[in-house]
Amino acid sequence: MPDILVTDDGPVRIVRMNRPHKKNALTLAMYAAMAQAIEDAGSARALVIAGGADAFCAGNDINDFVHMTKTGALGAPILHFLHALARCETPLVAAVGGVAVGVGVTMLMHCDYVVAADHARLSTPFVSLGLVPEAASSMIGPRLMGQARAFSLLVMGKPLPAADAKAAGLVNAVVQASEVENAALTAARAIAALPAEGVRTARRLLRGAPDEIVRRIDEEAELFKQRLQSPEAKAAFKAFFDRSC
Repeated sequence: MPDILVTDDGPVRIVRMNRPHKKNALTLAMYAAMAQAIEDAGSARALVIAGGADAFCAGNDINDFVHMTKTGALGAPILHFLHALARCETPLVAAVGGVAVGVGVTMLMHCDYVVAADHARLSTPFVSLGLVPEAASSMIGPRLMGQARAFSLLVMGKPLPAADAKAAGLVNAVVQASEVENAALTAARAIAALPAEGVRTARRLLRGAPDEIVRRIDEEAELFKQRLQSPEAKAAFKAFFDRSC
């Protein structure tokens, strides 16, 4: 079965990360498939990004990260996906059924409506791995949550339980785990039922021009590539694999 499943339910497109044995950690191929699903949404009036009941997304595949520390390259599909998020004109809804780590958190900052399970937990261990935040989270995070909360999440790596993520403005609704996808689909259908041009225009006003966000994505990516080659990052990944053995 594919690691990314794309289904259309009337005016709602559902993009599901489907790699449960790795908690939906994203490979380069998955990034590419998700970018295509977003860019090719066509007549969809809302787009739902979903994972599994226990894991929304555990971040980037660790083996890809290790390869990047050796090559100093940040995979093109990653940037393609992040740019697709930033430039997407279709309202984005997320169904966070469980753990969200790294890009599993920062992609939520591009979503218009986020539903999380009451047991969901969000964390971004970028700096502890010797890296820096990505997906323009260094810009969007403080705007959404304020400087103090953004620093705690994005620099200190302190996890956010679902209720705290809602209080911080990162999540719209917290529901029982069994209700996450229904609540996300209900929200997506409600958005899809609104006048389409009115939604697009209002959304552009709320989000502003995407060029600023894309520039920050690219700036972070350059720093990310540099940090991947740093002694701190190499030591952090070595320690991670040593603990895993």
